[in-house]
Parts: sequence; structure tokens; C-alpha cells
Amino acid sequence: MKETDFFGKLKKEKMIFVFPLTVILLFLNFYFNLFNVVHKEWFPLHQLDAESYIMGKMVKSHRDGIFSDAGLTGLVSPDDNPVSYDDNPFDFQFQAYLKNLEFGAYSTYDSHVGGQGMLFSMLDKLVPFSQRIKLYFFRMINAFFSAFILSIVLLWFYLEFGSTVYFTALASVFFSQWLTVFARNLWWCMWVFYLPLVMVMFYLRKNYDQSRFKLIAFGSIIFTAVLIKCFINGFEHITSFLVMLSVPLVYYAILYKMKIQKFIKLFFTTITGSLLAILIIIIILCTQVMIVKGSFFKGMEHIAYSFQKRTHADSRDFSYVDAESLEAGTTEVVAIYTLGSFFDLNNYFKVSNPFISNFILNIRYIYLIIIFLIFSILLYFRNKEYYANSNEQRKALMISTWFSILAPLSWFVIFKAHSFKHMHMDFLVWQMPFTIYGFAIVGLVVKNGLTELRRFFKGNKEKEKINVKNVKFTKGKVF
Repeated sequence: MKETDFFGKLKKEKMIFVFPLTVILLFLNFYFNLFNVVHKEWFPLHQLDAESYIMGKMVKSHRDGIFSDAGLTGLVSPDDNPVSYDDNPFDFQFQAYLKNLEFGAYSTYDSHVGGQGMLFSMLDKLVPFSQRIKLYFFRMINAFFSAFILSIVLLWFYLEFGSTVYFTALASVFFSQWLTVFARNLWWCMWVFYLPLVMVMFYLRKNYDQSRFKLIAFGSIIFTAVLIKCFINGFEHITSFLVMLSVPLVYYAILYKMKIQKFIKLFFTTITGSLLAILIIIIILCTQVMIVKGSFFKGMEHIAYSFQKRTHADSRDFSYVDAESLEAGTTEVVAIYTLGSFFDLNNYFKVSNPFISNFILNIRYIYLIIIFLIFSILLYFRNKEYYANSNEQRKALMISTWFSILAPLSWFVIFKAHSFKHMHMDFLVWQMPFTIYGFAIVGLVVKNGLTELRRFFKGNKEKEKINVKNVKFTKGKVF
């Protein structure tokens, strides 16, 4: 069926201009916070403690080599006494890098292979700028790649649903304060979360014919995607990432009415490829720890310890620092995250009324969930003859969207203790990719509602023309 769209069908020639403009728009937002999506006091300070591990790694690499201490990220200290996170040594990491200060001990971070630390350490040796300019440049690279990869995700929505959905999905990325604060951070390398999503999206789109789905090729893509993610930014939000990777598979399985046997094979291929990549990363990490601390099993013990203290372990087996988060209820944690802020209009409007400020202008995730639910119902029950998109396509979007809510929920439930303890960062998982798909549902309803209006007004105009012709014909007979 020929597609009608409020913005008009963007031709490929126009998309050549729209896509780079999208990248530029998101880049300016991610790097400069140019549009004030994030509060100006929050934006420059977010996750500097995490980023300081990259600063420490680059300082260490500059003196001792990129693969010193097995390439692990870590913290340098001004003397021979090792420092830990609790010592609040973060400012020294930046000062040591920017001013080329000498350091004594180096404390490795053993939960992470540290691929991004190695990457930026290599760039640090190659780029011929001052240390301060290099720091700006590295953040700029991160912001650009985050903007570019997310723009490709948005391009997929354009190719599947048209320009109206493209722009509503763009709004979900542009107005997300969490994507904005994470995008340029050197520790997170946020683009790495979405690069595998792009790989799976476009592979499945290209190979939509079930006869062309090759298990080995698909499994290789999954394996490569998970390996890249875990090497660059470790196991950060791993359950959300793995669910997100499966969302395109659910979409295309519904869209093309994939046989259940085929879907199960592809689903288990996804699981197998993911687990194999994770296993290799675990072996690499334990080998790194063995090089630094002399025992492969110390790496295994550290991974087990780190997993337990972030999930549902007995609080009596851990320090008081972790006890509160381990004792927190799962329902309590999920409730906290549903009430969190997606976008805060208080950045633009000054309102003295606390109710309006906190509950009207502060757009919370629970509001989005309700909106997505309402629009899903509208999408399902509206008059189908007006829809430009097929029944299967709308059904596929709805099911994959509500499947994608498992991505954030999996993290809040399984890594409940981490979520309770890190409320300054775990809201990011709502965007992996639930809110993006949810905004796409809104866009599809808006698109088809506008199609109905267009046909309604077009029908009225045709009736008026017919009436005018009848009047002229009648007058001709009388005279």
C-alpha cells in the first residue's frame, strides 16, 4: 500500500540530508548539552568518578605501557600507598593526566577487561595534542559515535515505518537526559551498547526471507556483537543489553510469521553466541587478574563476589556499605525507577508550585509507560482501513515494544542491589531500547491519525466539487 505520512514520504535524496542533520543535532546535545536537556550543573559532573579510571589508566600507560598491569583500568596514587574508591581519589586522576604528574602505586579495577582504557591509551599516544585538548577530543569522539550509532537506529525506524515515526523516535533520544549525560563519558562508551543492536537490526532486515536466515552467520553476528560490548565496557547493564539484542528478532519473527521451530533455533543461537562471548571475556579477565595477582581463581572469586553483592546475596556476608542495597525490596527498587525522571521541563520553566514542578513538568517513566499503553490500545483498535502499515507490522512493533520492557526490568530485578545503590546511573536502561520503541508506537498512531484526517478532508473536498458540478448542471437545464 502506498504510504502516506504527515511529513511526506522522505525520498532517499532528502534522507541524505536529514540523517547527517540528525547526527549533528544529537552530537551537539551529547557533547555540549547545547539544548539544555540536562541541568547545567549536573551535565559536566556526571560519572567523573567512573571516568577517572580511564584517566588513571592513561597515566599508567603513558609511563609503563598500554598493557602494563595486564591492561586493566585503575587508579594511580600520589605515593606508594594504593588507593581505593572509598578514598575519593578521583580528582588526582584528572590532575595526574592533565599535568603529567608522577605517581606511586596503581590500583587495578578487577571487574572489567578495560578495553576502552586500552583504546584511549592508544589514542593518547597517537594524538599530538596537549593533554587537555586530548581529553576534549576523546569525549568528542564518544559523543560523535553515540550520536552516529543512535542515528542509525533511528534510520531503521524510518525504513520500517516512515518519517513520522522517525521523528518521534528521534524525540525519544533527543529529550532523554540519561542518554545525554552518558554519551560522552569515556568509561561508558555508550555507543557500544547500541552498535550490536544496529548489527542485529540490519542483518535481520536484509535477510527477512526465512530461507536466508543462516544460523551460523546469525550466531557469528551475535557472538561478535556481545564480544565487542563486553570487551569495551564490560558487563555493565549486561541483562538489559542482552534483552535489547533480542528485540529485533522478536519484531521480525512476528512481522514475517516465523515458524516457531525457526524462532526457537534463532533464539537459542542468540543465547549460545552471547554465552560463548561472555565466557571468553571471563577467561580474559581472570587471566588479567592472574597476571597482576598471581592466581586465575582470584579472578573467578572476584567475579563471583561482584555478582553476589550486586544481586540478592545475604547482606550478612558483606560490609555495611552493601548491606542496605542487598536488603532493599525488589518491588521497592522497581517503583523507584518507574518514578524516575525521563525529561525535566524545569530546565526551561521556573515554577514555584512544588506539585507542578515535581509531577507535571518532571516527565517520569511511569507517565511514558501509561502513554505507551494507551497508544498501543489505540494502535490495536483503530479502524484498520486507514493504516498505511500492515497489520503484521503494527502487531510486530507492539509486541517487540512490550517485550523490550524486559530489558530495564531484568536489571532492576536481577541486579536489584546495584540498582538501589546506583540511582545516579541505572535509569539509562529504560532507553535500552524500551522508550525508543515506545515513542515509535506514538509516532505510528499519530501518523495514521493524520492519514485519517487527510482522507476525511479530502473526501469533503471531493463532495463539495460534486455538489458544485451538480449545481452548475441544474442551472444549465433551467436556463
